Amino acid sequence: MADTTNTIKHVASPLARQTLQDGSLTRPVAGVRPIRLLPWLQVVKIGGRAIMDRGAEAILPIVDELRQLLPEHRLLILTGAGVRARHLYSVGLDLGLPVGSLAPLAASEAGQNGHILASMLAPEGVSYVEHPTLASQLAIHLQAARAVVGSAFPPYHHHEFPGSRIPPHRADTGAFLLADALGAAGLTIVEDVDGVYTADPKGPDGDKAQLLREASAAELAKTEGPLPFDRALLDVMATARHIQQVQVVNGLVPGRLTAALRGEHVGSLIRTGARSA
Repeated sequence: MADTTNTIKHVASPLARQTLQDGSLTRPVAGVRPIRLLPWLQVVKIGGRAIMDRGAEAILPIVDELRQLLPEHRLLILTGAGVRARHLYSVGLDLGLPVGSLAPLAASEAGQNGHILASMLAPEGVSYVEHPTLASQLAIHLQAARAVVGSAFPPYHHHEFPGSRIPPHRADTGAFLLADALGAAGLTIVEDVDGVYTADPKGPDGDKAQLLREASAAELAKTEGPLPFDRALLDVMATARHIQQVQVVNGLVPGRLTAALRGEHVGSLIRTGARSA
């Protein structure tokens, strides 16, 4: 009679037969700082409504500035969605679409903005790449060209968190998640305001709005006023592993992006929860 003894071999691991929801168990492993994959990379997120929706008046100057930055930096340029995504949300909500269906539709609009920006930089060898390529082949693309363009929306899509009717993780959050996962040198968010204010500078109380030169994500999370980026960004900043601060700058002012990438304080610096090495 054949021997039916179970001969399965188990790999010795402190996580074997345990739940990964146990913080005390995973802390010794998860608490180690990950390797920085691309420590020389600068990530730049270009606002969809703030920059791309304004057309040539705003796009051409920022393209010229990016072109001049290529000899100094290797860039991952990520684009957000604009007013067309807001129209899409309105139609989708009227149709009763769930948040997981709205997310990829809005992400496609961010991708369209990325194609526009990449086309403007095509003479410099810059191209638009999709998320799977960013995840697996970004390094080789950046060896062939000084910059790559992609969509800033995170690829949650149909797996988007169902706690809201509107996708909470949008372009700013996606740009930060990608920059932190890659261990990039920094993230600069390009908007149409000088940074974070105590009130909406374009609202009825705009004359009372004060620019916050520096603040922490934890401090901003306690406020209720409008922000020039997705509020979900503050949540992911709290668990950052590499990116210690993000600068929000005004892309309508020539030279602001250049100065920010050179390490100058020209906007609002938002400190994250990442610890220094």
